[in-house]
Formats: sequence, structure tokens, C-alpha cells
Amino acid sequence: MNTPPSPRRPRSSLTPAAEILAYVGIVPLVLCPLAIAFLTEYGQRFTAQQVAVAYGAVVLAALGAVHWALALAGRFRLTVGRTLGAGLPAACGVAAVLIGGQRGLALLVVALGVFWLYEHRGIGEELPEDYLQLRRNLTLAGCFLLAITMIISDSVGLV
Repeated sequence: MNTPPSPRRPRSSLTPAAEILAYVGIVPLVLCPLAIAFLTEYGQRFTAQQVAVAYGAVVLAALGAVHWALALAGRFRLTVGRTLGAGLPAACGVAAVLIGGQRGLALLVVALGVFWLYEHRGIGEELPEDYLQLRRNLTLAGCFLLAITMIISDSVGLV
């Protein structure tokens, strides 16, 4: 039985150092819920929550920026869908910062999940496998940590 050859995935340029830095980048999202849980003053907890929202928004915008960079480098053909895929993460990040609090955290969780689906289901064949694995791990961790931040925020009285 003949099977058609699978489309060739692009080679990744991820170095071990880049991968380590990507995982280190999740540390602020680990520290924020810990700060909310263990700091005693409301103002400090509120600041930690704001940091989580702001950092999550920056991460989301950076994910879109990767797609802009790939399009500018000629690795992606820039279509309307790709333009939206590259620009909407930053817009969602801005909206999350403006909304703030638990609702902003919730928006970030949803936006990170939707962007993961876009990368894996929409354009996954055009991205290197090890990049997709890294993104899956980091998205899972980011969504989990932002959701935990939201839950802990609720339990200590932050809105």
C-alpha cells in the first residue's frame, strides 16, 4: 500500500540555550501566585496580580511577534489570517491589561489556549516539531499558572 509522503517540516533552529531561556521565562508566572498567597498586605497582593496580568500580556504579544518575524523573514506567506494570527495576541494582551484582575487573567488563559490551537491545528505543518513541543509545554504551564493565580486571587479577596 502506497502512502503519500508527509510534508516535510521545517528544521528548527532551537538551541539548548534558547530552550532553557524559554523555560526560565515562566518563572515570573510561578512567583506571582506565590506572592499573592504569602504576602500579607492587600496592596502587595494586588501588585503581584497586576504583574501576572502584565507579564502574561507581554508573553502573548511576544508569541504574535514570532509570527510577524517569520513572515518578515519570508518563512510564512503573509495572508489575512496570518496577519490576524500575528496581531490578535498583542490586542488580547492589551485588553487583558485594561480589564485587569481575575477577568484579565481569564482572558489571558483563553487567548494563550486559542493561540496554541492556531499554531498546532491551523499552521502546525509549517512549524518545526521541537518548537511546537516547546510551545505546548510552555502554554500548558502558562495557562495553569495564570489559572492558579486567578484562583488564589479570588481566595484572598482580589477581584
